[in-house]
Amino acid sequence: MKVAIAGGTGLIGKALQASLKADGHSCLVLSRSPEEGQIAWDPTSGEIDWEALNGVDAVVNLAGRNIASRWSESVKREIRESRVEGTALLARTLAQLDPKPRVFINASAIGYYGVTREEELTEEASAGGGFLAEVCREWEAAAEPAAAAGVRTVLLRNGVVLSPEGGALAKILTPFRAGLGGPVGDGKQWMSWIALDDVVGLIRFCIEHESIRGPVNVTAPAPVTNAELATTLGEVLDKPSSMPTPAFAIKLAFGQMADETLLSSVRVLPAKAEAAGYVFRFPALKPALEHLLS
Repeated sequence: MKVAIAGGTGLIGKALQASLKADGHSCLVLSRSPEEGQIAWDPTSGEIDWEALNGVDAVVNLAGRNIASRWSESVKREIRESRVEGTALLARTLAQLDPKPRVFINASAIGYYGVTREEELTEEASAGGGFLAEVCREWEAAAEPAAAAGVRTVLLRNGVVLSPEGGALAKILTPFRAGLGGPVGDGKQWMSWIALDDVVGLIRFCIEHESIRGPVNVTAPAPVTNAELATTLGEVLDKPSSMPTPAFAIKLAFGQMADETLLSSVRVLPAKAEAAGYVFRFPALKPALEHLLS
């Protein structure tokens, strides 16, 4: 199988490449500064080496600007454009290929569901409010040309990906290892997490299973509160974990980004993946952290 990956040098992209190559598949990475064996593309200018995509079985789009910073208007514009423009370019291109890839796997996020919703959310839930929800709606809509042209299209609503190599877990490991970790705010907010191993597993599952299309929640089946995360991480590291970070301090440091990520509360369940038969390698938080930090 030949798989083209946009965002192939990021946390998920690197892990996906390693997994595919270990099983004998070939990977082509889309890059703005392509090296030998990579595919040239530039979403800003709308340019892509479409001929290099001929014969590709699957296209996985993981590209997008990191959201973990204070959101100025210019940063918000970059967050939106890096996702929507790249997706739109790929979707238009795939729609015109002959033959077309079997599947287009396009990243989205659980930000689709909004900022604070205490009920359990499956893929059938409506979109929420806030900046990230708006971005996710546009992001997913940008993939429509590929779906309309008959390419099976899957929209990955990624949760909080846990890995010591990057993302949220990597950022909090230092204070927790120093015994200075604890919940953020009151710790009651739900966190819909997933181990990196299962992110890769779910992407590959979606590539291989023809029945899957549309939105797929990429989250573990047992979301936890932020306080539960802090307690469990402290247990795994054998460190105290009761030093909270006040909500006001987080808001002062990160503004709107804090409200929509660190302090938001959404309880997302992977209903479609489980119904299709995906078996999570790490369905519970403590074994996941023990594996990741071993």
